[in-house]
Amino acid sequence: MLTITGRQRRNCNGVSRRAVLAAGTFGFGGWMLADLLKAEEASGIRNSQKSVINIHLDGGPPQLDTIDPKPNAPIEFRGEFAPIQTSLTGVQISELMPQVAAAADQFTFIRTLVGSAGKHDAFQCQSGFTDKDLSSFGGRPAMGCVVSKLLGSSSDVTPAFVDLMQGRPLVRNSARAGFLGPSYQPFRPDMSSMFQRELEAGMKGELSRLGEQQTVSLELNPSLSYRRLDDRRSLLAGLDQIRRNVDSSGMMSAMDRFQQQAVGILTSGDFARAMDLSSEDPQVIAKYVAPGSKQGVQSTTSEGPDSTRKFLLARRLVEAGVRCVSVTISDFDTHSNNFERMRNLMPIVDHGLCALVNDLTERGMLDDVSIVVWGEFGRTPRINDKDGGRDHWPRVGPALLTGGGMKTGQVIGETDRVAGSAISRPVHYKDIFATLYKNLGIDARQITIEDPQGRPQYLLDEGEPLPEV
Repeated sequence: MLTITGRQRRNCNGVSRRAVLAAGTFGFGGWMLADLLKAEEASGIRNSQKSVINIHLDGGPPQLDTIDPKPNAPIEFRGEFAPIQTSLTGVQISELMPQVAAAADQFTFIRTLVGSAGKHDAFQCQSGFTDKDLSSFGGRPAMGCVVSKLLGSSSDVTPAFVDLMQGRPLVRNSARAGFLGPSYQPFRPDMSSMFQRELEAGMKGELSRLGEQQTVSLELNPSLSYRRLDDRRSLLAGLDQIRRNVDSSGMMSAMDRFQQQAVGILTSGDFARAMDLSSEDPQVIAKYVAPGSKQGVQSTTSEGPDSTRKFLLARRLVEAGVRCVSVTISDFDTHSNNFERMRNLMPIVDHGLCALVNDLTERGMLDDVSIVVWGEFGRTPRINDKDGGRDHWPRVGPALLTGGGMKTGQVIGETDRVAGSAISRPVHYKDIFATLYKNLGIDARQITIEDPQGRPQYLLDEGEPLPEV
């Protein structure tokens, strides 16, 4: 075990950084964790809280109806939506995204996302890998779980990785720790009372089969649960007694890393405050909530205008010190009634995304927060004859990047005349993750972590940071 000590630091937002980091060593080409931290210090990364917000468009967003319209394609491909001009010369996107169009200089539009496994579990959007990779050892870990291992500590008062993915059942099981084990699983706070989203009967059964862990609240024991965090007075009244009991009984030494951190998080109050939107300025909350859409149709599994408050939670969490936050917006699985559903849903995403970018900019945080917006695959160029929908299309899909000090105001990649395949500059999921890791100060093609067999595994076996950004 390697222990590195140092003076306590505070970020510009006043959040204390860890004074002590205890972590297992790992090597890559002679480098050790201490070298990584020294390099991170030298680059200035530890002086600001570099973080990632991963926004998943659950179900797979349609390419033509978002950022890659094809106005000259036949009607059975281009669909009902007209393209609109963005603030970038010669670049058009869907009329459903007017706010993103006006702020296009803040975004990088990736029109050629490739390599999808074609599955709804969204694991590729969390790791870059398919769920089959190293499955005999428990599978690959999600990026947030890796970051928790490399940059987190059981003494941190906020978890390194918080999973707010609330969508379809398979999506709820996307942020997995894999072979890293349960100590590095994401924190999954129960948001059921904050965001109502009814599941279809079939999805409820699917969720039930996945097991109780998919609905678990953040709980240490029955007397100290996430629900009690809503009542800070009750929590604070019990803190002294809780700490005495833990220390005197020796429970702390017996707890695993995850449980130790849970005690610190629950007793510090930082995480609870970040999750408590009642403490946020009402004017800020109002900026995040999308105007109620009077157009289109909200499907049973799609979320309403207040769902974009999840983006506000994400901002509050990274501001409190969380390194990775995953958020999901449902439901883009538009096999039927694609255009009416998109007419209702996409403006909500458009509004929430721009509210997040504007908020981070006003707070001076945007360069420290990398944001990716994408889905598990794209959707068919041709509209299906039966239900007026678009079906699964793993061949190519859309993605957006912003923040993180990345170069924006550009389009990467080009698709054919019906947005069915990439004809230039394909970008793989792993390329995106290599970019996100780099923004955190991590070289994913050089750093390794050990699998259960003791063999070093690179964080990414393929993929390179996008040179364009």
